[in-house]
Amino acid sequence: MSLARKKFDDFKKRTGAIADQELDEFWAELEPATIDGMIGEWKGGEFLTGHRMNGKLEQAGWFGKTFKSATDVQPLVCLDAEGNKFSNVKMGKGEASLWLEEFRGELTATMVYDGQPVHDHFKKIDDNAVLGIMNGKGVIDVQDGVGRYYYFFLERL
Repeated sequence: MSLARKKFDDFKKRTGAIADQELDEFWAELEPATIDGMIGEWKGGEFLTGHRMNGKLEQAGWFGKTFKSATDVQPLVCLDAEGNKFSNVKMGKGEASLWLEEFRGELTATMVYDGQPVHDHFKKIDDNAVLGIMNGKGVIDVQDGVGRYYYFFLERL
């Protein structure tokens, strides 16, 4: 097991809040994700940091993301009352696409929503997991004058 996978598993097991700084340090250790490496179906989860987005995706029945190609991405795959998956285009204001974007000085695979100014940047934990940072207008949580990102993860199905 790689050190990155061990740290990731440790973060997932935590029951209390995780400091943004810990996730920032973890992010800095990871290699950028590639567009080709993102193709597939992924189950998602979040890290509890106290960000105002914590719990909102779960309330909406968020399951994960599906990257069919760089130009065909379902960013908000949710489960209906019967447990069936569907792309929640209403909540996402459309779907999305994948691009290489610079974030924190590195080019990394980034999912760009079609209908809202939100970009999800990804770094590779291993071939089956990525760390994500949601960025953009309206999602940066400002607390005590400090901007905070929403941290989440995806695991390949």
